[in-house]
Amino acid sequence: MSRVHLAPSAARKGVRSAKPALPLDVILKGDCVAAMEQLPEKSVDMIFADPPYNLQLEGALHRPDQSKVDACDDHWDQFGSFAHYDAFTRAWLLAARRVLKPNGTIWVIGSYHNIFRVGASLQDLGYWILNDVVWRKTNPMPNFRGRRFQNAHETMIWASRDQKAKGYTFNYESMKAANDDVQMRSDWLFPICNGGERLKDEDGAKVHPTQKPEALLARVLMSASKPGDVVLDPFFGTGTTGAVARRLGRHFIGIEREQAYIDAATARIDAVEPHDGKSLTLVAGKRAQPRVAFLSLIEAGLLEPGTELTDPKRRWTATVQADGSLCEGGEQASIHRTGARVQGLDACNGWTFWHFDDAGTLKPIDALRQIVRDRMAAAGG
Repeated sequence: MSRVHLAPSAARKGVRSAKPALPLDVILKGDCVAAMEQLPEKSVDMIFADPPYNLQLEGALHRPDQSKVDACDDHWDQFGSFAHYDAFTRAWLLAARRVLKPNGTIWVIGSYHNIFRVGASLQDLGYWILNDVVWRKTNPMPNFRGRRFQNAHETMIWASRDQKAKGYTFNYESMKAANDDVQMRSDWLFPICNGGERLKDEDGAKVHPTQKPEALLARVLMSASKPGDVVLDPFFGTGTTGAVARRLGRHFIGIEREQAYIDAATARIDAVEPHDGKSLTLVAGKRAQPRVAFLSLIEAGLLEPGTELTDPKRRWTATVQADGSLCEGGEQASIHRTGARVQGLDACNGWTFWHFDDAGTLKPIDALRQIVRDRMAAAGG
């Protein structure tokens, strides 16, 4: 269940922890910069930020039938100048960078009103942009005045903490499998939040004017985080990030100033049923699998020294040596070098080239390597 904590500015004075603990699955009420400054340094795995867009709306917007459009004209989206907005952006991005782990990443979503200014600040502060992802809306709001193109997309910037960041999470294989085994592109098609997902108050009005669809957040979290990771949202709103994180087995930390949004988010998240842990397993590519040496097959008793291996067409044979090498034609080398030499090639994947005889059927030694990996997984290794 989600809990609400007061941000430091509203907390009891005179009490300070030497090393703050990381609050999990909570909503911190207060200013996002002040709240992030109280979190431990380098403590969160991913940040999703949906900051104010500074929409610069000029007067009320009406449909052709003169009905008023429920646009975002709330006080929290209003800034006196671009300089004011830039200062605000730099402040929260600096606070966010401090709490992000060295291998963590940040996602920031925005429109043409603000995303270019946010992108410049990200680069100025040392973040390294990995992708800009375009959310194409299947049902965008029309341009009622007819003086511009219909604004049918928003942009998300995905960035690592710095240029040298290594080991950041990108679930490439999962994204590819979800996209019919084709690389996931950087343009995503989703409808805007509507129907039963859209939170409304007792009068039928939107609780939040810019509530994001859960499908969008689900793809973000599935692509760039793992079960058990901590996801921070410094502009929590009605809790889309928290609801999706809870469903997908991630922890969340939300920061929000408006009590009405906190109340809606709390009720929303408390009603979420997390997916079963087994259903959250990510597709793992070969690069993510533990490294296994050919010698490990011998040590595991899966191959005996003196066993003869052959290629799929039985053109060449080589003998397994006790030290994990192969002997062929009087020369001794690794499974890869031996396979390359007999074929007259510069390189060879010995795991798929060399086969063993299993009751009259040839099988690649890679099948034995998988047995070793399965044993390692079962043993927790």
